[in-house]
Amino acid sequence: MPELPEVETVRKGLEKLVVGKTIEEVTILWPRIIESPESEIFAQQLIGQTIEKMERRGKFLIFKLTNYDMISHLRMEGKYETHDPKEERTKHTHVVFTFTDGTELRYLDVRKFGRMVLVPKNQGENYKGILALGPEPIPTEFKLSEFRTGLKKHHKAIKPLLLDQRLVTGLGNIYVDEALWEAKIHPEQPADTLKPKEVEQLYYAIIDVLGRAVEAGGTTIRSYLNALGEAGTFQISLNVYGQTEKPCPRCATPIKKIKVAQRGTHFCPKCQTLKVRN
Repeated sequence: MPELPEVETVRKGLEKLVVGKTIEEVTILWPRIIESPESEIFAQQLIGQTIEKMERRGKFLIFKLTNYDMISHLRMEGKYETHDPKEERTKHTHVVFTFTDGTELRYLDVRKFGRMVLVPKNQGENYKGILALGPEPIPTEFKLSEFRTGLKKHHKAIKPLLLDQRLVTGLGNIYVDEALWEAKIHPEQPADTLKPKEVEQLYYAIIDVLGRAVEAGGTTIRSYLNALGEAGTFQISLNVYGQTEKPCPRCATPIKKIKVAQRGTHFCPKCQTLKVRN
């Protein structure tokens, strides 16, 4: 599943591949991908639009066009590829943007969960899914004091709380496991029981893990590739995710896998103990 580092890598790739290009035609092969407006109107309104810039908010891509913002959420397995129009389209190609220079940008999605929506220019930040997001995981936006206050309001387990995107955006299953391991916090530890030092360790771990993953181009699990057709390399740096029964890099205890909020969860039972606190 593309998480924030993968989506940021896609954004960078699209910035190189399509910024400055003008859309001549849009072919929609699976209309449910288009959330709004109706697919026919969506396709018509994009004709003649130039892609001026590529932005990202959380896991949402925002295509900044001449008169619109096009918001794209890749969900589970969505991805973009550039092609020569003569190249055969695969069965998982659902939206095709043909440019005036004769090239194509294709949106592929094996599970068809991805969505696109067109909104007025510079209104992407007000889209309902984006409005619900917490701050980006960078020090200028993600503040330790606000994070600490937010955690104190919730007694639920720390892992599902981090996954819901409201305290900080961009953490998916892989990077929550990695950040919790780095901070030595059990994934089922109630959020409001974390001590100030633990909150601080988790805060810096989130910034560190996501920052390093962005730099590495993301984590390639199964067949995920970025917009340039390149695989990310962060998987070689994973300490716990997917490392079941392998020795913990810190203490050599075998990594365990459990279910937390219906998600496969990896942790070190020695470094990350569940603490009972009043």
